[in-house]
Amino acid sequence: MIESYKTVRGSGSNEIVIKKSKFIGHIMPVETEAEAVAFIEDIKKQHWNATHNCSAYMLGERNEIQKQSDDGEPSGTAGKPILEVIRNQGLHNVAIVVTRYFGGIMLGAGGLIRAYTDGAVVAIESGEVITRNLHQQIFVEVDYTWLGKVENELRNKEVRMGETFFTDKVMLTCLPRNSEAEVFKAWMIDLTQGQSLISEGVQLYYIEGE
Repeated sequence: MIESYKTVRGSGSNEIVIKKSKFIGHIMPVETEAEAVAFIEDIKKQHWNATHNCSAYMLGERNEIQKQSDDGEPSGTAGKPILEVIRNQGLHNVAIVVTRYFGGIMLGAGGLIRAYTDGAVVAIESGEVITRNLHQQIFVEVDYTWLGKVENELRNKEVRMGETFFTDKVMLTCLPRNSEAEVFKAWMIDLTQGQSLISEGVQLYYIEGE
C-alpha cells in the first residue's frame, strides 16, 4: 500500500459556459472500476438529453486502470483532456464526467480540449481535494499504573488514537503513520520500560489533518 495519495472528499459538480455551450463537470471518488462505470452511467441517465457525456477515470495505487471516452466528440478532444487533468493533479481513485449541452457555436479541436480541461478542473474543485495517509494500527497493552503516563505522552505527540479497551489491563489503539510505525513501537517499549505488550492490527487510510 502506498504511504499517501490524493483524491477528493466526495461527489460534486459545477458548470461553466463557453461560447453558449454549457459544460457541467461531475466528480466522484471511486474504489473499483464497477463504481466508476456505475457513476458514469448514472450521470448519463440524469443528462440523457445532453449533447455529450464525456468521461475518464483513474484507479489503483499506481494508476493501473485508466479509461476515457469522447462520447461522440472528435477523437482525443474530450476524454483524453479529462484524464490528463486527473493525472496532472496527482489524483487517485476518481471518476469525472463532463456533460456538454451544445450552444450552437463550434469550438474546434483546440477549443474542445480547453473546454473539457476546464470542465474537469471545476469538477475537481467541487469535490474538494484531500490527502489520505496510511496509518498502522498498533495495540499497546499496559497495566493501569502506566495508563496516565502513556496517555499523556500520546497526547503530547498528537498520536492519532482509536478505541481503548479496559479489562484486567488497558489496551490502547494507536494509529501512527505507517512510515513511523517501527519507531513508534520502539518508543512505546522504552516509555514503559519494556512492560507493555505491543501488537499490530490493520493498515488504514485517514485524511490528513483530521
